[in-house]
Amino acid sequence: MPVRGPIPLSVLDLAPSTSGSSAAEALRNTIDLARHAERFGYARYWLAEHHLTLGVVSAAPAVLIALVADATQTIRVGSGAVQTGYHTPVIVAEQFGTVAHIHPGRIDLGLGRSGVGRLIERANRSAAESSPRGGTTARPSVIDGLLIPAPAKIVFDPDRLRQQLDVVGHRDDAAERYGQDVRDIQAFIRGDYRTPDGTHLRSPAAEDADAQLWILAASAGDSARTAGELGLPLAANYHIVPSTVLDTVAAYRAAFRPSATLREPRVMVSADVVVAGDDATARRLASGYGPWVANIRSGEGAIAYPTPAEAAAYPWTEQDRALVADRLDTQFVGSPATVVRGLRILRDATGADELLITTITHDHADRVRSYELLAQAWARPD
Repeated sequence: MPVRGPIPLSVLDLAPSTSGSSAAEALRNTIDLARHAERFGYARYWLAEHHLTLGVVSAAPAVLIALVADATQTIRVGSGAVQTGYHTPVIVAEQFGTVAHIHPGRIDLGLGRSGVGRLIERANRSAAESSPRGGTTARPSVIDGLLIPAPAKIVFDPDRLRQQLDVVGHRDDAAERYGQDVRDIQAFIRGDYRTPDGTHLRSPAAEDADAQLWILAASAGDSARTAGELGLPLAANYHIVPSTVLDTVAAYRAAFRPSATLREPRVMVSADVVVAGDDATARRLASGYGPWVANIRSGEGAIAYPTPAEAAAYPWTEQDRALVADRLDTQFVGSPATVVRGLRILRDATGADELLITTITHDHADRVRSYELLAQAWARPD
């Protein structure tokens, strides 16, 4: 049975590579964790898309989703998210349509804007601005019990970033085309796609695919509005850009129009979580998170996830801590009771219909146990 409690829980997996392990081990761990998540009762198992980073192996979500779907029986499997700037709409529709035809009723197609450059620009800009709603402020705030941290200033080498985007094949017009890309993907699945001059093109791999579309958003911008205007479900981001989550959800709800897919808004909110038998153990297991995020934020890319001992030896500076303060302060770490209390606040403050949980620890067994403990605790009544 699904882990419902008050609302369902789902899993977001990056297929993390840990220090001393290989990519093959990371991928085998993903398959193993998916089987456990299904047994624990999680509703969905989503895979991320990240490229050219040592600490993350989930670089080909459609392939990995097919493998996970084959290895499981009932859990929904999907992307969190396909980065549209790296793919054309027809390729996305055909890849996910292919998997959905084999696993009807189980495949989710989560779409993101692949806006690495935009994310940096937005984060740096928002650090100097405040939202009129109060959801993003220059200082940390607590709204309905939920910590809304100050926006982080992310420092990247623009030349290095440009090289990475070029190697992966990022389309320069991707940000501007995002809404149209989503509509084109829908059209290929419906079978009514037409080129600008009216030519009707069809793809049997995509057509009539039983895949559920989601939009992932980290701000109150185009992604949230696109989800609302098309009447699609939204996955809002508290685990990467927590400062904007309330504004993101509000923008989506304001833009929402009923569709054949949804009659009313549906919101899933992501959260970083580590659960152990007691708070102290959980903090130790989560200690590698700070160095891991610091390397991402500095533009070097995720390092192989460190052991607690390696994390303890990490040469922290005040600048490092400031760089990742928003992520550290909004990670839910502790005993089952401690984490459930925090997640209930997140649920209530955002009005979430579902929570998307991502957990990274160095040892795979600790990660599996974290998801198990959370599932057991969440299933109990409030």
